Amino acid sequence: MCSMRSRKPAILMPDCIIFDLDTTLAKSKQPIDAAMAHTLAALLTKARVAVASGGKCDQLQTQVADRLPPHAPLERLYLLPTSGAALYVYENGVWKQVYEEALSQDEANTIERAMHQANEQVHVIDFSEPAYGERIEFRGAEVSLSVLGQKAPIEAKQKWDPGRTKREALRAALAPLLPNYEVRIGGTTTIDVTKKGIDKAYGVHRLAEYLSIPIAHMLYVGDELRPGGNDEVVIATGIPTHAVTDPDDTKQFIESLLKHA
Repeated sequence: MCSMRSRKPAILMPDCIIFDLDTTLAKSKQPIDAAMAHTLAALLTKARVAVASGGKCDQLQTQVADRLPPHAPLERLYLLPTSGAALYVYENGVWKQVYEEALSQDEANTIERAMHQANEQVHVIDFSEPAYGERIEFRGAEVSLSVLGQKAPIEAKQKWDPGRTKREALRAALAPLLPNYEVRIGGTTTIDVTKKGIDKAYGVHRLAEYLSIPIAHMLYVGDELRPGGNDEVVIATGIPTHAVTDPDDTKQFIESLLKHA
């Protein structure tokens, strides 16, 4: 009797793969490394690729697009900055905005005041202490509160709230003060606020519409797909997902996709 060995099913290449940025493609607010850059360039020849992040568009360009090798087809790369509140495409050598759900300056001021009020309840930030750059940043479509400052070193950020309890407390205090906005944990020390209904799930829908690709034919890859994670919201769209733990894990997954492409 012949023995039968089980085989793992081949991984089909999606039409478009959306990646979270921090801790998925790169360390927090750091550029992708050379190996990731070449891996993404190879992937771009097989599928459309998008990057979704709470950062601004220029941050995504610096961390990802500008790091890709010269031969990479940037016209197949799509940027979803400010948690999906905007979409940028590469045309004729420049990044072109497709849409942006921008906040007004008055809205940004309201959100900033609420952030201070929320902190007065939970006392997780001492605004009198020096920070690594601005703590509150208006990103056009998003207001971001980085507890240690926008330019805090990775080591300090990782040590500040490893159990998420401080961020959860701050988010829980802030959300009732801003009922007409989305309030969510963005990164290791960050709370992000956008217009109501504007989040990474919104970005998935808008990108699928722009590309005329069914969401079922796309894939979302992120390190925060667990309950309460900043990638969890995309699950409700019906997009297939793949959870990773760090950039090395992501790189291995991309290589497995390319192997079967």
